[in-house]
Amino acid sequence: MLTKAAIGLALSGVLASATAETVGSVDTVFKLLGPDHKVVVEVFDDPRVRGVSCYLSRAKTGGIKGAIGIAEDKSNASVACRHVGPLAFNGKLPRQEEVFSERASILFKHVRVVRMVDPKRNALVYLVYSDRLIEGSPQNSVTAVPVPANLPIPLK
Repeated sequence: MLTKAAIGLALSGVLASATAETVGSVDTVFKLLGPDHKVVVEVFDDPRVRGVSCYLSRAKTGGIKGAIGIAEDKSNASVACRHVGPLAFNGKLPRQEEVFSERASILFKHVRVVRMVDPKRNALVYLVYSDRLIEGSPQNSVTAVPVPANLPIPLK
């Protein structure tokens, strides 16, 4: 049986994850039936660090399977996070936290972005990767956002 604390922790993880907006896309393969294969660029704001936005590019599978939502997207993804406004922290940050997750297949595969804190260099490091229930992909991309020296990162 789930305790109130476990339910609260699960909900806080769900609420802390960001949602992405599509910036644009380019077609990579023409498909006669259904949408073309493409590379999509999305942006999301770090839910706990105001002033940091992350741009995520990733492959989206088209065709009939892509049109009805049963295609499995490729594991290739890239992330670039930038300081886009005044930085402010929404509470204390854990050393590592998932900040974005999106389904990459109908079952078991996700593209995830994890924020890691590098307190020695006062930087936020963002890693994008793809996982799967049985076996994920080693393909990944990383970016870092330096935090001004006069603004220490509040750690849990």
